[in-house]
Amino acid sequence: MKTAIILGSSRSNGNTNAFARQVEKRIGADFFDLADYQIAPFDYHNSYEDDFAGLIAQLLRYKQLIFASPVYWYAASAQMKVFLDRLTDLLNFHKDEGRQLRGKRVGLLATGIKPIAPNCFEQMFKLTFEYLGMEYKGMGYCCTRDTFELTTHGATVNGFVDSIGY
Repeated sequence: MKTAIILGSSRSNGNTNAFARQVEKRIGADFFDLADYQIAPFDYHNSYEDDFAGLIAQLLRYKQLIFASPVYWYAASAQMKVFLDRLTDLLNFHKDEGRQLRGKRVGLLATGIKPIAPNCFEQMFKLTFEYLGMEYKGMGYCCTRDTFELTTHGATVNGFVDSIGY
């Protein structure tokens, strides 16, 4: 299944990246780091000069999308939140593209310092995916107080890969 992983993090080489890269290797996904794109916050006037339209055009070609974000203050990273907010463009201004999200399979990868991710973190994603008509396949979460280590977190990688049907 053609899959894209979308990383949103302040540290492109941090723990969430390491986790997502292991999933990428296991399933042969394509990788998109939001740090490589200029994405402006949502604007009700739809006046942008950024990379969102080009990025979303690429992502709509995939059957499955995996979002990856560290847990920052119980929520997604600022980069991921801006990207998710911009999906509003697809509901308000580019409805043909927005309809293409329906039925796509989606997953979530996250890292944080707590043993378990806070429910509010995953809930924001789940509710967004549900609203957009996407099929949520679950979250893989790694507690990474120090660094992501495959020897420690390999079972989580395997469990997530299994949960999304690979």
